[in-house]
Amino acid sequence: MAKPLSVAIIGAGMGGLATAAALRRVGIDVTVYEQAMQFARLGAGIQIGCNAMQVLRKLGLEGRLRGGSFYPRSWNNRDWQTGEIKFDMIFGESAEEKFGAPYLLAHRGDLHAALASIVPNEFVRLSHKLTGLDQTADGIKLSFANGETATADAVVGADGVHSVVRDMLFSTAPAKFSGRIAYRTTYPAALLGTERIDDCTKWWGEDRHIVIYYVKPDRSEIYLVTSQPEPDFRIESWSAKGDVRELRKAFDGFHPEVTQVLAACPDVHKWAIMDREALPRWADGNVTLLGDACHPMTPYMAQGAAMAIEDAAVLSRCLEGVDRDGVTDAFRRFEATRKERTTRVQETSRANTWLRGRTNADWVYGYDAWNVPLAA
Repeated sequence: MAKPLSVAIIGAGMGGLATAAALRRVGIDVTVYEQAMQFARLGAGIQIGCNAMQVLRKLGLEGRLRGGSFYPRSWNNRDWQTGEIKFDMIFGESAEEKFGAPYLLAHRGDLHAALASIVPNEFVRLSHKLTGLDQTADGIKLSFANGETATADAVVGADGVHSVVRDMLFSTAPAKFSGRIAYRTTYPAALLGTERIDDCTKWWGEDRHIVIYYVKPDRSEIYLVTSQPEPDFRIESWSAKGDVRELRKAFDGFHPEVTQVLAACPDVHKWAIMDREALPRWADGNVTLLGDACHPMTPYMAQGAAMAIEDAAVLSRCLEGVDRDGVTDAFRRFEATRKERTTRVQETSRANTWLRGRTNADWVYGYDAWNVPLAA
């Protein structure tokens, strides 16, 4: 019997772990290499769209995610000052019926932990920072900063917006700072006292916005994320602290529901929102990029992780039953199947008008990565 295909995945974020789980489903040997020494539970929320849930369901995670996430009635878009409803995108049971899967609001750490739970530890190598990639006749040789080396039939770069794999494959321009920053945090809803918030609201200001939602089924934890101009800020770290007083000042005059949430907020993280052009191609030989490494998203549609999770499912379909000689074609097929969609989501997200007025969202939430036709 032929030896199964071996795939090295660089990066153990949402896209890397989803890819590992999806490839293992079709009998492929995977090893995930992650530069961090451990997984950290960042204070951040994540919206798990119906399209991402379709993938996660087949990976066996639906029950766990439903049990630990919030099931919102809607994503409500309101005017920053008057609170007037611009567009109320209804989720809940009606969306689940229509799109075949639920829309959930979760803590980012809970989704990551769920994905990590289906990739056994022996297939994940922490403290492995990639330093070299060499495609030879015998496979791809990987070198790491800790002195270790490995060989694989194929490599998937799922290492995010600052992808090392991408920089090794292609000469790409650095990510551009968008001139905008985001504050974000999660905190216990008990700090709000008797105040209640809507399930999920995006408050649209003139040059800024704030999204507030619950991330736990019992409404015990709240998440907020903002976007506003700050042309001189450059620190792009998931863990840099922001000044909560600056944040409150930036949303002064917003609706009382917003100012109450900010008044109760104990501390925040602050990060620079980066943007980058879509790559002309994603693969070189038996190495491909996936997720933010090849199509990074601004956060305005809440679809960045979802696109990487969809990628994982489609990639597994393209690689199923393929030997090392067929990988290059499979990677081309993967890109041809996914590129139009990811580019459209990238461009729609960048415009930051998603759901601001009446929106037909079917093309986003109705996508089923397990059944969409593969490119020829």
